[in-house]
Amino acid sequence: MYMKTIASGSSGNCTYIGSEKTAILVDAGVSKKRIAEGLSEEGIAMSDISGILITHEHIDHVRALGVIARAYGIRMYATEDTVHEIASMKQLGVFDTSLFTPIAPDRTFSIGDLKVKAHSIWHDAVDPVCYTVSAGDKKISVATDMGDYDDYLVSCLMDSDAMVIESNHDVRMLEAGPYPYQLKQRILGKRGHLSNEAGGRLIKRLLNSHIKAIRLGHLSGENNLPELAYETVKQELAGNPFSDDVRDFHLEVAPRDRAGDMITV
Repeated sequence: MYMKTIASGSSGNCTYIGSEKTAILVDAGVSKKRIAEGLSEEGIAMSDISGILITHEHIDHVRALGVIARAYGIRMYATEDTVHEIASMKQLGVFDTSLFTPIAPDRTFSIGDLKVKAHSIWHDAVDPVCYTVSAGDKKISVATDMGDYDDYLVSCLMDSDAMVIESNHDVRMLEAGPYPYQLKQRILGKRGHLSNEAGGRLIKRLLNSHIKAIRLGHLSGENNLPELAYETVKQELAGNPFSDDVRDFHLEVAPRDRAGDMITV
């Protein structure tokens, strides 16, 4: 299996996941041009994409859906309530909503040879989910945009070979920053976003002996720094039973403004 972040941050999100036979995207929150350019770095065309998994309806996750639907007619997967929300978003333009396939959390479905499962998360959207994607004995997880997590989510993400996990903000930067009080409370709340510390604690629970890559995702451009996210998560991972060196887990920050490296698991 393969994974590549096309963009990851509060301004836009898109992740490629594929096998030798099937290519999909998780979200399409940046321009079609940026997505196509990120795919082309690996010799993949937009027309090779068999489906787009949508986590929720916020614009930084769906910005290019209308353009892509009109240009390529790619099938899109989201929970039923999310489908209804996206279909009513005028900023996406008019497109064929029959391209949507409604899905339900915790029910496995297939796209080509990929097995996909959505998992409910806490976020201020109508029915947000994260995703795990498997092929054979390999598993990739993408879990961002959540204000908290529990044992259910840990069990869903467990045993991943590669993962994108949210590390949205540094709490001190957010509290001292220019955001209005209400927005700060939203981000810090149970339906907001994971801080660097919280993301690190989640990752520590998900560590295993066969992880090939961990990417810190959805970093805020105003309330975080890549170096700060990395160092904070590194500290949270101290004392884990697998390795004292986070480089053994291939821990990196997913870039906000460019595509990341292709990961093979």
